[in-house]
Amino acid sequence: MNYTVITAKVDPQTKRDAQATAEQLGMPLSVVIKAFLKQFIRTKTVRFSAAGEEPSEYLLSAMKKAKENRKAGKASPVFDNAQDALKFLDKQGI
Repeated sequence: MNYTVITAKVDPQTKRDAQATAEQLGMPLSVVIKAFLKQFIRTKTVRFSAAGEEPSEYLLSAMKKAKENRKAGKASPVFDNAQDALKFLDKQGI
């Protein structure tokens, strides 16, 4: 079977962590990547999980500010179509 090389840039820590995780599962990282690509082709979807992830302090701060702005009526309106959104932006001088 012929093979080709795919190059992807990731930070060194992510690569080390991914290699260690794959090794814990008893397979090389290339097998994990091949399996992901085959699933991607088959399902035409990309699924990621944020399970176990905690939002950063910056994100928490931004979410709090957005909630405060929304309560204070400082949020943009919701639009049903692009034309209405463009009219709104035009009125704002944007």
